[in-house]
Amino acid sequence: MAHGHEQFAHEGAGDPGAAAHALHADHGPRVLPADLNAPPVVAVWKTRALIAAGAGLILSAIIALLGGPLGFDHVLRAYLLGFMLTFGFCGGGLCFLMLQYVTGGKWGLIMRRPMEAMSNTLPVIVVLFIPLMIFAKRLWMWAAFPTHEAVENALHSGLLDEGQAHSLDWKRIMLSPTSVIIEFVVVFGFMALWGGILSKWSLQRDADPAAGSLTSFEYWRIKAENLSGIGILIYVALLTVVAIDLVMSLDITWYSTMYGLIFLVGQGYGVLALGVHTIIRLSKFEPLRTALRKTEQYDLGKFMLGFVMLNIYLSFAQFLIIWSANSPEEIPWYLNRIRGGWWVICSLDFIFHWVVPFCLLLSRQFKYDSRKMLALTGWMIFARCFDLFWMIEPNFPDAAANLHFSFGIFAYITVPVFVLGVWLYFYLTNLASRPVIVLNDPHTAEVLEPEHAH
Repeated sequence: MAHGHEQFAHEGAGDPGAAAHALHADHGPRVLPADLNAPPVVAVWKTRALIAAGAGLILSAIIALLGGPLGFDHVLRAYLLGFMLTFGFCGGGLCFLMLQYVTGGKWGLIMRRPMEAMSNTLPVIVVLFIPLMIFAKRLWMWAAFPTHEAVENALHSGLLDEGQAHSLDWKRIMLSPTSVIIEFVVVFGFMALWGGILSKWSLQRDADPAAGSLTSFEYWRIKAENLSGIGILIYVALLTVVAIDLVMSLDITWYSTMYGLIFLVGQGYGVLALGVHTIIRLSKFEPLRTALRKTEQYDLGKFMLGFVMLNIYLSFAQFLIIWSANSPEEIPWYLNRIRGGWWVICSLDFIFHWVVPFCLLLSRQFKYDSRKMLALTGWMIFARCFDLFWMIEPNFPDAAANLHFSFGIFAYITVPVFVLGVWLYFYLTNLASRPVIVLNDPHTAEVLEPEHAH
C-alpha cells in the first residue's frame, strides 16, 4: 500500500476532473491535489464570523444598558453560556484528538485537523475567562461571600438561608475566588501543554523524512498514544472541576456526582457536530472534496448517534436518581426547571437536543446525505446552546420556577453569538494555518480507495 504525499500525487493531481476521470476509468485510488491547504473560502467564513461577533456585541451592549435592573446580569449569564460552549469546543476538541490517537480509525484522520484547530484556540478561551472572574460576584455566591465572616453577615442580613451558608462554609476549600483561579491555572496549563505537544508532533509527523514507512508510522503512533492515554484521564478529572466551579456552583446547595460526565458527553456532542459541519463544508472544495468519502461521513454520523444516545442516558439517569431519592437538597434543581413556564423550555430541550438528532440519525440514507447532515450538525450546535440555557438560567432567584421573557432574556441570543463569532474567527484561523489533510498516516491511503472498497 502506498503512503506519503509523494506517493499520492502525480501529474495532474491538482485537477479534480483528472482525478475523477482516473477513478471512474480504472477504479483505482483517488489522487490528492498538490495543494493541501484550506481553500480560500475559509477567509470569507472568518469575515462573516467577525461580522456576527460585532453585531452580537452591539446588541448585547444595548441590552446591558436598556434591559433594566437585570439587563447587565442577563448579559453576564449569557456570557457564561457562551464561555461554556466555546470552552467545550476547545477542551472537547483536545479530548477527542487524544481519543482518536488512542483508538485509531479513519474517522479521526478526516477530523484531526479540525480537532487540532479547536484545541489551539486556548489563548482566546483564557482571555474570555477573565471577564467571568472580574464580575464573579454577580454570578456566584462563593465569589460574593468568600469568607466565613462575609457568610455570617449575609446570613444575619437575610441574603442567605441556613442551607446556603452551610454549603458556602463547607465547600470553601474548592469554591472560593483564590481556589477557582488556581484550579483554572491548572486546567489551562494542562490544555496548553498537552495540546501544544500534540499539535507540534502532528506537523513533525508529516515532515518526517521517513514518512510513509512502517517505522515512522509506529514511532509517531506510540508517542501520541502514550501521551493521549494519560491525558484523557487527566482531562476528565479537570473538566469535572470546571463544571462544578462554573455551572453547578450557581446553585451552591445542589450537587450531582454525574455532572462531570454529563458535560464530558455534551462536549463530545458539540465537537462532533462542529467537526462534521466543518469537514462537510470544506468537502465542497479541494483537497477534502477528494479525501472525504461517503463511507467516512456515514461512520461519523453513527458516532454522532452514539453520543446522542449516551447524552440521553446520562441525563435521564441523573434525573431518575435524584427524583427517586426525593431529597430536599437535590429535587429543587429539577422543580425550578419544570415549573412556572420552564416546563415548555424543558420539553423543547428534550425535543431539540435529543429527539430530533436521534430520529434523524437512525436513517442510513440521512447519514449519507451531505446537505442533510450539514443542516443537522448546525441544529445540534443550536441545541447545545439551548440545553446550556436550561441548565444555567434557572439557577438565579429571579428565574427559578418563574420563566419570563423580559427584554434582557434576549442576551442569551446576542451574547453567545458574539462569543461564538470571536471564537470561530480564531478556530478558522488555526484551521487555515496548516494542511487540512494528514499525510503520514496509514489510513490516508485507505480513504483514497474507491468508495466500494472496505
